[in-house]
Order: sequence, then C-alpha cells, then structure tokens
Amino acid sequence: MAPESTTLLDRPRQPCPPPPLDWLTLADAFEVACLVRCTPPPATDARRVDAGTHRGGIAEFNRQDAAQRMRQLLQRLDVPVEHELTTGGLRRRYELHRLSVPREHRSAYAALLEAGWRQGRRELLGGPFPGASTARRVWRPRLAAAAWRAALLAGGRHVRRHSLGIRLADRDLAAVLVRGAALLEVPAVLRPGAGCFLVSVANGAHRARIVDSATLVPAATAS
Repeated sequence: MAPESTTLLDRPRQPCPPPPLDWLTLADAFEVACLVRCTPPPATDARRVDAGTHRGGIAEFNRQDAAQRMRQLLQRLDVPVEHELTTGGLRRRYELHRLSVPREHRSAYAALLEAGWRQGRRELLGGPFPGASTARRVWRPRLAAAAWRAALLAGGRHVRRHSLGIRLADRDLAAVLVRGAALLEVPAVLRPGAGCFLVSVANGAHRARIVDSATLVPAATAS
C-alpha cells in the first residue's frame, strides 16, 4: 500500500484555472480582445511564433477613435501602452495608429486578453442560463454591446442601402456578434464572404438599436 500511496502523492498536480474576472474587468478585457480580433496581425509581426491571439502586444488601427478606445480600456486595466502615429499617401491620405504594450507587461496583457475573451465568449455563446443571477442578466447584454462597439470601431464597415454590415476575418468573433445581437433583441445574419465573414443587421430600428447599445454614455451623465 505504501508504494502506491507514494506514487499517487508524487503525481504532479494539474494547475488550477485562474479565478474568473469580475464583471467590470471582464467587460473591459473582453472589449479589448474584440478590438484586437477585428484587425489583421501587424505585418512586421505576422510570422512571429510568440505573437498568439494577443498579437505580441501590438495592435494597429486605421481609425483614431478605435485606438483611443483601446488606450482608454488598457488604462482602466492598468496596462501601459505606447501610441505611435504614422501618416502617408498622396491623394488619399491615411493614418495608422500602432499601439504597443511594453515588453515587460506583455505577459500580463496576454493573460488578461485570453481570460477576457474566453470568459466573455462563454457568457455570450453559452446561454441561456436557468436561474441566472441579476448580475449576469445585466452584464451579458453589456458584453454584447462591448463586442458590437469594438466591431463598429475597428471592423470593416460594409454599408448598404438596406443593411449595416461588418466584415471580419475571425469566425469566432462573427459568431459572438450574431449571438450578441440576439441578446440585444436584434436579428443578425452571418454570411461567408471572400476571405472574410459578413455580419449584417437591417437598417431602420434594428440598426438604430445596435448603434445605440454600442454608444458610450458620457461619464457626466452615466448612472
């Protein structure tokens, strides 16, 4: 008996999963993860084996408001970030906003994004939850709004006469947007495109509800 007991005691313990993020931290980390997933990997880092889904701590946006939103979220999450602006073009000018997390903070940043995406995705795709708590009933639509806010800021707009669409390369994020729209009581359609996925909602009341849900309330008037 003794040798068997010793063998059992000597077995390496499986690492405990990290504790779940609180709702406020989750919403911010999940939105950052969605912002990053809306954009292609930076060209200079696309071949790096350590880039992962957090893109090696680097994200590039062609819209200032998307970059500013990510900076705001990372500031609330206590993650430092550097912002570099590049402009170019002749007739058609463009801006490239490159956000990079300092090397010494990238491990914590990567863990935060992974936890935020995993937990937020599970909340949106895993329902309904019988007997859900009041907090869960309140925060799941907020997570849906965060995903749509990220997509409207950083995704590829596909505006048509009858619909508003978002082009995405990330299948999981496209599924999250469809489920998130349902939580916001808006039907969304997912269609495969040329090298991308297109998530669209009809113009009119449905589009207005999505846009209103994703719009940030000014801090001075927030309840």
